[in-house]
Amino acid sequence: MTGNDPFANALSALNNAESVGHLEQTVSPASNEIGSVLEVFYDRGYIDGFSFVDDGKAGEFEVELKGAINECGPVKPRYSAGADEFEKWEKRFLPARDYGTLVVTTSHGIMSHYEAREQGVGGQVIAYVY
Repeated sequence: MTGNDPFANALSALNNAESVGHLEQTVSPASNEIGSVLEVFYDRGYIDGFSFVDDGKAGEFEVELKGAINECGPVKPRYSAGADEFEKWEKRFLPARDYGTLVVTTSHGIMSHYEAREQGVGGQVIAYVY
């Protein structure tokens, strides 16, 4: 897959694989950011699991899909959101209230907007999934 944005390419690959019904997808190149976002997807129940495979270069992730992703994608540009502003971004990127997840990068790491709201921290919205 070509392109200048490996993060957007990874989410696009997951979205395309889910739409055609694949149960596995390889995401390369691997990065800490992509791994953290996959961890959020796993914690929220959108994927069955993932593992890192060292290919001698940047590595890749083998992602086990379960058909729970309707759509996922990056948020460009990355908008800053305070701990009390997530509802505004939910309205913009998610189809309904309490349906789907925003992925947020904070000073405490990458997490879902539910966790960020619970911890009272803001950050930048980097992706969405529902």
